[in-house]
Formats: sequence, C-alpha cells, structure tokens
Amino acid sequence: MTEFEAEVSVAHAESAADDVILLTLTSTDGSPLPAWTPGAHVDLILGEDLVRQYSLCSSPADRSSYQVAVLKTPDSRGGSVAVHDLHAGARVRIRGPRNHFPLISSRRYLFIAGGIGITPMLSMIEEADAAGAEWELHYGGRSHDSMTFRDLLAKYGDRVRLVPQDTHGILDLASLLGTPTPGTLVYCCGPEPLLAAVEESCAAWPSNTLHVERFSAKERTADEADTSFEVVLQRSGMTLTVEPGISVFDTIRAAGGSVLGSCLEGICGTCELTVLEGEVDHRDSVLDEEERESNECMMVCVSRARSERLVLDA
Repeated sequence: MTEFEAEVSVAHAESAADDVILLTLTSTDGSPLPAWTPGAHVDLILGEDLVRQYSLCSSPADRSSYQVAVLKTPDSRGGSVAVHDLHAGARVRIRGPRNHFPLISSRRYLFIAGGIGITPMLSMIEEADAAGAEWELHYGGRSHDSMTFRDLLAKYGDRVRLVPQDTHGILDLASLLGTPTPGTLVYCCGPEPLLAAVEESCAAWPSNTLHVERFSAKERTADEADTSFEVVLQRSGMTLTVEPGISVFDTIRAAGGSVLGSCLEGICGTCELTVLEGEVDHRDSVLDEEERESNECMMVCVSRARSERLVLDA
C-alpha cells in the first residue's frame, strides 16, 4: 500500500489568530498537488518519529497549494512547536491527503466547531454552499482573537454564529440539538469535551446523523483482557500470531511486512487495512457505527480481533 509522499515548500507562514499559524504549502517544482475532498487531512512529517495530521483548510478547487492552520498547544508533544518554527522558504515532507471525515450529500447541515476544529469545516461549507444546501455554523472559541478565519466566514452573514467564551459563554447545545431535525446532518470537530457533549446531545437523533473528527483518541471503556489471535496477510502469504499487548501493526512490522502508520493511536486512518475474513474488535476513533458493523476494514494500530483469526488484504 502506497500513497503520495513528497517534500513541499512553505510558501507563506503567517499568524491566523492567537497562537495559530497558517501555512501555505506548494510543490517544489510548481506542479499541482493531489486532489482532495472536504474533510481531508495531510501528514506533516516533521522528524523521524514526529508525524502529525492536520486538516486541509484551503479550497479543494485550488491544487496549486495546500493550507493548514495549526494551534500551538501548551501540552504539545513537539508537533505544534515544530510547525510554528517553520518559516517561508522552509521544506517539509507531507503524506496524503486522506479523508475519514467526508461531507455526505444532504439538503441541510449543522456545523459545530470548537477552536481549531474550524479547519475542516471551511471546505465543507464551501461545498455545501455551492451545492445550494441549507446550512449554519456555530463556532465557539476561547476569545474573539483566538478564533481564526473570522474574516473569511464573514461573507456568509448570519448563517455563521461566532461564540467567544469570554464574552458569550459556551455553545448552547441544548437549543441546537435538543430537538432532532429530520434530513439534517451534524458535523462537529473540536476538543474532546465538546465532541462528548455533542455525541450525548445527538443520542436521540437518527443513526448516522452525527459525524465527528477527533484530535485525540476517544477514551475507551473497560474491555476484557487482550487475548492472542491469528492474522493472515493474504497477498503477502504470511500467517502471524498477535500476542496480548502487541498491536497488529507492530506484529506485521516485526515480521517484515509492509503497512503504513502515522499516529498509532487510531485517529488518522493511515494504517487502515481491508478485512476479508474474521470479526474485528474496533478500538479506533475513526470509523462510525455503520462502518464498524460492516466489518470491512480495521485500523491495525489499535484494533484487535473478536474471532480467533483475521484475514487481511495485505
């Protein structure tokens, strides 16, 4: 399994809001970058063991560049600090794009963003608006100055509601989500407390209404102790035993198999493999309930087997 990976140039690096840097990335030879769809992200390969995923926030129609906006976080493990150290003229490797947060066609959308979670919403709003769909955006942030893309969103008028917490409090999810609205899809991205609250508020809505993207792995409920199981890599002809406490990803790599990986936390989707046989114990934060029930793929960095044997297309 391969995907686009290349060195790109930082054409511009500018402040987009308090502690937020906006990078414009172009190919080193001026050629168009790969096409992408709203909700997609790319990996920034910032070091040998430092790979981070950031949502594309430019227009999919413009393949001359990619844009990513990155918040410098106080608890950074090095990723956001490294990005903020980049400057115009610097080179950085990217991988992707890939999309596990696609915009599904609908006549009406409710977009809910928290902080830097606005980034994937920009291209979604552009597409929804161009398609003539009804939509509204409710965008919460710490303060007015911390909320990026305010000027860009202003053109949409009263379909956009900015809610700076220091002056307006938190987003009123009870009024937004208290009554299910048939035919409406809800898209949400932001910090975990917001996502958890939106998931709870959407519990009474029709299934597959809510679509979320996480910055960090969703906290798992207690599971039974891990057990060993067998993995067959059909194309490679390898049969491996996955031991308790060892991931499928690490087992494949240790045996010399080929599998891509990035976050290794079940949030980016890089390690996705197709499941040909067996039942998966899904532990990722990427797939929705319908995708899990289909049992067609798995994120091998965190998910395991419920059956004694899995056959993967690898």
